[in-house]
Amino acid sequence: MLNNDKKINVTDLELELINEVEADDVHEIPTGAVKRIALVAHDNKKKDLLNWVKENRETLKLHKLCGTGTTSTLIREKFNLEIDSYMSGPVGGDQQIGADIAEGDIDILIFFWDPMEMQPHDPDVKALQRLAVLHDCVIATNRATADFVFSSPYLNQSYERKAIDAGGNLRRRVDEFSHVDD
Repeated sequence: MLNNDKKINVTDLELELINEVEADDVHEIPTGAVKRIALVAHDNKKKDLLNWVKENRETLKLHKLCGTGTTSTLIREKFNLEIDSYMSGPVGGDQQIGADIAEGDIDILIFFWDPMEMQPHDPDVKALQRLAVLHDCVIATNRATADFVFSSPYLNQSYERKAIDAGGNLRRRVDEFSHVDD
């Protein structure tokens, strides 16, 4: 809980740095009306995701879909939806989707993950979620959030996401460390 009695002092330099980060470290990622949507579910959540896909099949048909191995195969076979398949999550599929998010090739991640069960690839799951946040990719981790995303007018409109400019950040870091004596 925030204690209103305490004041946070922010120096002019800190404010300048904050504004600098906002201006220099962000770039826009255009998304068209047709979204690139990744569908992923842990085993205990596959049934929930499949029920959600069934309810949203007509909307999903309007977009470009991809998913991890078992999940994408089930969606293709049960609902006759066109969907690109990656590897199974535990053997690299989560990382493949993360790479596409980092490249700006996925706009929305629908990932019904199981918070009650440890996964052998939990570090990959955390990395995938981190990349989605860093690259301003829409992420829904449960039915309610997915429903809100799919009821948004932005779903079928162009939209400009704002993400960290990895190239600008890299250049500044190289410049910073190039001055270090050998």
